[in-house]
Parts: sequence; structure tokens; C-alpha cells
Amino acid sequence: MAREQWTGKTYGNDRMHRHLVWVLSKLDRRILYVVSNLFIVPVSILVNPSRKSSYRFFRDALHYGRLKAAWHCYLNHCKFSEVVIDRFAMYAGRKFETEVVGLDIFENHAARPEGFLMLSSHIGNYEIAGYSLVSERKCIRPLVFAFEKESVMRNRNNMFAGTNVQMIALEEDMSHLFEIDRTLTEGNIVSCPTDRFMGQTRCVEREFFGRNAKFPLGPFSIATMRGLDALAVNVMKKGWSKYIIYVSELPYDRSLSRKEQIRQLSCAYVSELETRLRQYPDQWYNFYDFWK
Repeated sequence: MAREQWTGKTYGNDRMHRHLVWVLSKLDRRILYVVSNLFIVPVSILVNPSRKSSYRFFRDALHYGRLKAAWHCYLNHCKFSEVVIDRFAMYAGRKFETEVVGLDIFENHAARPEGFLMLSSHIGNYEIAGYSLVSERKCIRPLVFAFEKESVMRNRNNMFAGTNVQMIALEEDMSHLFEIDRTLTEGNIVSCPTDRFMGQTRCVEREFFGRNAKFPLGPFSIATMRGLDALAVNVMKKGWSKYIIYVSELPYDRSLSRKEQIRQLSCAYVSELETRLRQYPDQWYNFYDFWK
């Protein structure tokens, strides 16, 4: 699959999502893990081209042997299936144990008057951060696609109702840029994915697992234009019911030229992303040729 703008839509329709939430409100989700991993994932791997990009990730990025890469391709799809199940289990009211590594970093920034950015990627299960990593002082505004399925947006709104989180929908008319500006001007937090292109064409090219890859310029540009702090936040699945939230500060020298600031900040982010993926290689969920 060639690189293209992300559609931002969760697979399935409203009826399917409602039934899944109902099932997960009654059954132990581990039953669905087993059904999915034994029956659904193998079929998906056979019929879906995602197996090719997943396999190449383990072969070319992590330099696994053929059999090991094939095995981890299967595990990668199993983990993704489990994360999707977990997400809908949260909509059904299920709880997960969470541990925050770097909580002091988040709290120190949340206590300051200035706004800041939280940068994430499609690894692990970032959505859990929206229910676990919250601030009473600052509102967190995650960027989401305006055209996501109505059932998913409704479930998110219900879950976020008890937290200080308000979504910013990315619109085709770019009106979301005004919301981002207002949010940061008011000293709040903007959370955005930094590994997919969301209505953007400009990019920065950085070495990622030994090969050049393109990352959207937008998040790095916003931070450096305003001289704001940026944190990398990754939420990784650890066992049946536990997630670990990693919060890391992304340093850059604000006395340098803007171009150099963007280079430093983007390099710091990509380095952090590599670190997490070396820890949790099976939780990389960009199912296309990221380096193309």
C-alpha cells in the first residue's frame, strides 16, 4: 500500500460496534482474545495485504530471520486484535490496570501556565491515555478525524465525559487550526498523532530503524513556532489487563534556528519511538510500507 492520507475510520458499522460493546459487557474479553487469535487472525493474515508490511517491518527494520519474522507477524496481528477488543471493552465499562512511567514529567508540565503538546503514534493503545492521564488544571484536546464512525465518536464522548478531555475534530476546511491555536493560547494541551499524515503534505525525513522515513511536519512546527514543550506519550499493552504509559520529555534548543529546532525535536521523537518499539516490537500498527 502506497503512503496516503489516513482515512481515520474504525472498521465495521454502527450495529457491529453496538453488538461488540454489548458482548464485552457480558463476557470476559479473554474469550474473544482466544477466538480472534485462533480463528480470525490467521484468516486475516492470509487475505489481508497487511501481512506483507508487517513481515517487512520485522525483516527489514528489526532484522529478524524469516521464521522469526513470520511468527512475529502473527503476534503483531494478535496484539492489534486484542487492542481493538480492549478499546471496545472500555466502551462497555471494563477497567484496566495502568502504570505511568514519567508521571512526574506530565504533572510538572500540567502545573505550569503554558500549554504543551503530547505526541503519540499508532503503537500500543494510546486511547487509554485519555482515560488515565488527565489533568485537573488543564484541558487535553486530542486531534481526531471528523469522519470517524459515529458509534466510535459517541463511545469516546461518553468515556471522556468524566475526564477533562475534549476532542478536536480535523475538518476539511482546516477550521481545527483555530481550535489548536485557541487551546494552546489558553495554556491547555494538544495531543496529536505524529506518525500519520492528517490533511498535511509537508513532512520531515528522519532515519528510523536505519532507513529514511517521512513524518508529518505539523506537530514539530507547532511546538517550535510557539516555543512549547513537547512530550512523547506511548501506551503499551503489558499482559492481559495491564497497560504501561510512558511519558518522556522531548528536548530541543530554542536558541537555535527554527529549522534546527524542528530537526532536534523530530529526531528526539523518532528516537523515543524506536526505543518503545524495541521494547514492544509486536505493537507496531502502521500496516503499510512506512518507509515507501
